[in-house]
Amino acid sequence: MDNLFQEKACLCALNRIFGFEPRIGLRLIETFGSASDVFRQNRKKLTDALGAYSSKDYSSKITVSAFESASMELETLSNEGCSFIGIGEEGYPVLLRECEDPPLGLYFKGSSSPEEVFNQRPQIAVVGTRSLTSYGKEWCQRIVQAMSKARTRPLVVSGLALGVDVTAHKAALDSGIPTVAVLPTGIDAIYPQQNENVAGNIASTEGCALVTDYPPGTSAMRINFLRRNRIIAGICSATILIESKIKGGGMMTARLAGTYDRDVFAVPGRLDDPLSQGCNMLIRENLAQSIGGIAGLIEDLGLGRVSITAKDGFRDEVGKHYGEGPLLKAAMTIKSHRGISVDELCSILGMPYNETINLVTTLECDGFISVDLLQHCSAKYVSDFF
Repeated sequence: MDNLFQEKACLCALNRIFGFEPRIGLRLIETFGSASDVFRQNRKKLTDALGAYSSKDYSSKITVSAFESASMELETLSNEGCSFIGIGEEGYPVLLRECEDPPLGLYFKGSSSPEEVFNQRPQIAVVGTRSLTSYGKEWCQRIVQAMSKARTRPLVVSGLALGVDVTAHKAALDSGIPTVAVLPTGIDAIYPQQNENVAGNIASTEGCALVTDYPPGTSAMRINFLRRNRIIAGICSATILIESKIKGGGMMTARLAGTYDRDVFAVPGRLDDPLSQGCNMLIRENLAQSIGGIAGLIEDLGLGRVSITAKDGFRDEVGKHYGEGPLLKAAMTIKSHRGISVDELCSILGMPYNETINLVTTLECDGFISVDLLQHCSAKYVSDFF
């Protein structure tokens, strides 16, 4: 067994033991020089080094058996197209290593190497609520699409959850920029199951990856998410909060990013909208910068200027497609009344329901508007995109 594999296996074993308290594992590594050296110590030395933490009996878990189990795990991971990146290795995210509580290693699944994923470009987190509104979805897509047009194209990081997370991942894949999903489970499981196809696309797309610090076999539990969120915040130089209630995973990630001295941005929303209260609170408390425009955000993220000129206005885009007529009138009405219902659209247009719904269906199929389950309509492409 070569020394590099041995050190990786020792880090993998220590990650299992100290997953929720990585600082203790890091302290042992600093004390003895390496993860391998930790496993060479007798129980008394380990207990002495653990100090106040010795009461948790961690020393009894640092055994030959734990090392052998980790070695077998690494071999199994390799056969399944996964790997383990130990802290200190070249592919380990640089910014994450600088945090107070970095994991001792990350499980990784992707078609590119960890070095190619994490060392090639800036990393930006895009997070928020699972209960995404049409307003939040539109801004999430617009922001990610704009980042794909920036002079420096970033890596988009999120948590694969429903709502903002999966919208950000999909927008990144559709826009041709890489994305990383940080899982609250082992690398052998996807949560939620509804996003398995997206996870598969991420794992098979160049420059993208699935990562987690949870060992294989770990299922999703409530306690897992905060530990996952700190990795999202720690990997990235900036975090963008799209929509959030006062309490939620996105808020936790944004606050963690602030404690790591990272930039935090938030999309402002209506004062009476519960799903914007978290964003508005962070802005009010000066914990997040308010996003006032796409171009300014891209520059504030350090990505340079957007590299293309503004698109033609929404009216021009729709007009080129359909010409003057009912479809253009319907599209412009929807654009000026975000979230308008089909019934409300009927009233404004003065048209019967069956004719209105045909217009809406055509506009949705051609990608100009989105329609939610309650038949609320919103324009997908607006003028002054950048």
